[in-house]
Amino acid sequence: MTTSSAPWFEHFETHTLALPQSRVHYRIGGRADAPALVLLHGFPQTHVMWHRVARALAAHYRLILPDLRGYGDSAARAPDAPDHAPHSKRAMAADVVALLDHLGIDQAFLGGHDRGGRVAHRLALDHPQRVRKLCVIDIAPTLDMYARTDMDFARAYYHWFHLIQPAPLPETMIGGCALSYLHTKLGGWGGQGLAHLEPEALAEYERCFCRPHAIHSACEDYRASAGIDLEHDAASRARGQRIACDMLVLWGERGVVHRLFRPLALWQAQCAAQVSGQAMPAGHFIPEELPDDTAEALRRFFV
Repeated sequence: MTTSSAPWFEHFETHTLALPQSRVHYRIGGRADAPALVLLHGFPQTHVMWHRVARALAAHYRLILPDLRGYGDSAARAPDAPDHAPHSKRAMAADVVALLDHLGIDQAFLGGHDRGGRVAHRLALDHPQRVRKLCVIDIAPTLDMYARTDMDFARAYYHWFHLIQPAPLPETMIGGCALSYLHTKLGGWGGQGLAHLEPEALAEYERCFCRPHAIHSACEDYRASAGIDLEHDAASRARGQRIACDMLVLWGERGVVHRLFRPLALWQAQCAAQVSGQAMPAGHFIPEELPDDTAEALRRFFV
């Protein structure tokens, strides 16, 4: 265990939980007697993307901030599989449920940005009794996004089609200049550059992403999304399974999701409860571009 004295995560502890199929690194803090709120990060980041939001919410929730399997200091312990199941959203969601079990938390509020939103979606379907309310940030359902593929989407989300190519092609290409690739991804969605990132956060993304095993895990995440995750989502829809809890959907006004999809309507179609949402004056990385506005939206919703 490590207790952070750094201002950006003051009074938060870091831990690592060893599971049979993975190793989950997470940070926990806030009010121990408050409702639990789990926040899941996206690509190509780690849990530290929530640092400003966490500061604003620490007085209201018991905050649990894990690194997703294969990202940050979390890792898959299971070997790769032809169907990429060890990096499926179902497997990642199971890691989060195991973490809640470890912490003795029966039910939590759940929020996810980007890849974390897709893990949160699958968790809400596979383990509905564990989720009080769900928030997804700047995503539409994976199945709908792939079904909508056209030239505009392929140009904007080219990485969805690059990262799914057989190993080691994308790994080798990214590894040739991983730092440049990372900076392009962090600064390219919404055209905001890197100014929205604090130096400490950027240093963590650089440390964690620019490693061969991390690049490979990210590719496996996307390979799973283009295969086994679609199978899981299609099976859920065929059964008529929908998200059972209330949802909040946030998306960036300068983002691709806002331009090419109707995120609120698409999520309403996948939820049996109430779905509310709003566009935020940001690009893709809303929690870091607009931390105070994001924290306030979450605080109003997670009650």
